[in-house]
Amino acid sequence: MAGQPREPGRTTTSRVLAILAAFESRGEPLQLTEIAASADLPLSTVHRLVGELERWGALQRGPDGRYQVGIRLWEIAQNAGQRLRDIVHPPLQDLFDLTHETVHFAVRRGTEVIYVDRIYGSRRVPRIARVGDRLPLHPTAVGKVLLAYEEDWFREAYLSHALERRSRYTITDSRRLARDLDTVRENGYAQTQEEIALGLCSVAVPVRAPRGDVVAAVGIVLPSTRSAEIPRFLPSLRGTVARLERRFRDLPQPVEQAIRSFWLGTSVERKR
Repeated sequence: MAGQPREPGRTTTSRVLAILAAFESRGEPLQLTEIAASADLPLSTVHRLVGELERWGALQRGPDGRYQVGIRLWEIAQNAGQRLRDIVHPPLQDLFDLTHETVHFAVRRGTEVIYVDRIYGSRRVPRIARVGDRLPLHPTAVGKVLLAYEEDWFREAYLSHALERRSRYTITDSRRLARDLDTVRENGYAQTQEEIALGLCSVAVPVRAPRGDVVAAVGIVLPSTRSAEIPRFLPSLRGTVARLERRFRDLPQPVEQAIRSFWLGTSVERKR
């Protein structure tokens, strides 16, 4: 994949990353034409680069000619955030054992929430995200927590853009969402009722780094018919968060720095 790029202003690396990004939000295998359209690249360029990626093992071609993420890339991706998951998982497992509900730990990446760890309950609730998946901040309880405790400039920038509607109950009015975020800060937790998907409600509380910043959120997902039960889960959520924060404080400095780098790396660049 060496050599000069044929498209002005785009390096070979940027073109390869654009090809891989085509698979980021698509769960099904893709045709070359679909990859080219997503990456905004000529079909001939995609054909050449995809061939090299396939030979390396980053992509895999099926019998129908469609491509999907290859096992080698998948193996590498398993290391992403592994240290953070290793720290987070035991308290999250205990929370699941207490509640038997779907529980998750999430951080912010740009204008989205990314799920670092998740344990699924046996209740019948829509599965809207897996580990590594991203969702908009405003329709999710963990996202609302992260947005509510962000700096003023970030919240204002987020609210100034059109808010994606994920269900008929998603809050898309910026003034109403601003009031909702104020309530989150007052109460110390966020909750949603069918805002991300019908039949689902959720509650989440903030997780603070040793320096005091809110860097993550822990949440529980329930069937929307059980939303009245949300208050009884708050003590368990807060106990889990207190335990997580103690673990973060007790980390050796080099490990703490690595985890902090992971958190900051999932955020948009701070305003200078």
